[in-house]
Amino acid sequence: MSEQHFSQERRDAFGRNASAYRDGRPGYPDEVYEVLQRVCGLGPTSQVLEIGAGAGQATSALLDAGAEVTAVELGAELAEVLVDRLGQDRLNVVVGSFEEVELSPESFDLVAAATAFHWIDPEVGPHKAATLLRPGGWLALWWTSYGDLTKHDPFHDALTPILRRLAPELVDDGNAGVDVQPYVFDKQARVAEIDATGAFGPVQQHLVHWTGRHTPAEARALFASFSPWMALPEPRRTELLDEVETLAADDFNGLVERPYVTATYLAQRVAPDPAS
Repeated sequence: MSEQHFSQERRDAFGRNASAYRDGRPGYPDEVYEVLQRVCGLGPTSQVLEIGAGAGQATSALLDAGAEVTAVELGAELAEVLVDRLGQDRLNVVVGSFEEVELSPESFDLVAAATAFHWIDPEVGPHKAATLLRPGGWLALWWTSYGDLTKHDPFHDALTPILRRLAPELVDDGNAGVDVQPYVFDKQARVAEIDATGAFGPVQQHLVHWTGRHTPAEARALFASFSPWMALPEPRRTELLDEVETLAADDFNGLVERPYVTATYLAQRVAPDPAS
């Protein structure tokens, strides 16, 4: 595996906590889908493979764009949530790991993953995505960082002393136990993983800075959906989530506003060299 070192246990935790992921994770900014439409041709008749669809935070927008979506989801419970939320009109849900599911080569116009590709083995994921794309199709990987290091974040500042008291291990990465922030912005590593396939043109990075807004209950649900928080033992996990909700209600007047960044990496599948 690569630098992210995300464990199989944490990867599996989302399926065991489907309601937390459904209730806690917000969607993605409209600008992400505008880029997919403008650059990648996302629209009616697009055949899209979504890796790690979760509870459908991105799936719904892909369907709204008119695409037909095959969604691969590791967790059976999350797959059920996905179907319950979105139905099966233009949506086919496949339960299993992306590394192992069998899909037809060169059958997709867009392979997408929203805050999910860091769970995929980098020795497998980009290469398999390339085989599934038609020549001229696009790979689109994006992540939301729940914190923007370039902007002041009062809620993060207020939460950090609570974490140091109750769960100091969540402070080690400097981002309150959120998995992906260093990974998201390591452009050199993300580009290198895609370039290693030899199957794509130049990688584009697009950054969208936006503001997340959460009620106390939504803030609690968001933090409950992060895998390092899921891994905390009880009753410490519940105590910490209680503190998040109380902090949002009492110190932030019932509305938490935080600076977020969504980073998108795009690369177009080039036609295979007939001489190779």
